Amino acid sequence: MKQAVYGMVFDEHKKQILLVMRRDVPVWVLPGGGLEPGESPEEGAIREVFEETGYRVEIQKKIAEYEPVNRLTQFTHVFACSIVGGKPKLNSEAQKIEFFPLSALPLLPPPFPGWIQDALTSSSLIRKKIEGVSYWILLKLLCRYPVLVFRFLLTKVGIHWNGKDQSSS
Repeated sequence: MKQAVYGMVFDEHKKQILLVMRRDVPVWVLPGGGLEPGESPEEGAIREVFEETGYRVEIQKKIAEYEPVNRLTQFTHVFACSIVGGKPKLNSEAQKIEFFPLSALPLLPPPFPGWIQDALTSSSLIRKKIEGVSYWILLKLLCRYPVLVFRFLLTKVGIHWNGKDQSSS
């Protein structure tokens, strides 16, 4: 079974969160991605945050385990992380890396807003189905953001349009 991992990196006062703007689908998301064979979820989250941001992190705690609800989703581990080194570094996956105030987050695709809210309101490990990701929501988003949804669907079939050459950073 394919699994995903994400790292939530808050500032020391838990007032801001680290987000990356993807290159293949230019939207803001939490740093994360697929778990590699033989890798623990913790190792995967640390690797993904480093690959996408340039920051070395350590796991503070596991926030959640989200169960897939359809073919658009997969079993996902979410961790609270703290920065222990490194510096922001743009790469083939991230065209922007920024901390955002929790009170002024950019537009985030589902399920990320719900996951951030879960992390802020729960003190124990969350185990539930992924919310906010359905074919109906995808259709509604297609009407509002056709190019972004088309690019997202391309990634689901293994075609990644990487805008790296279009970026000067």
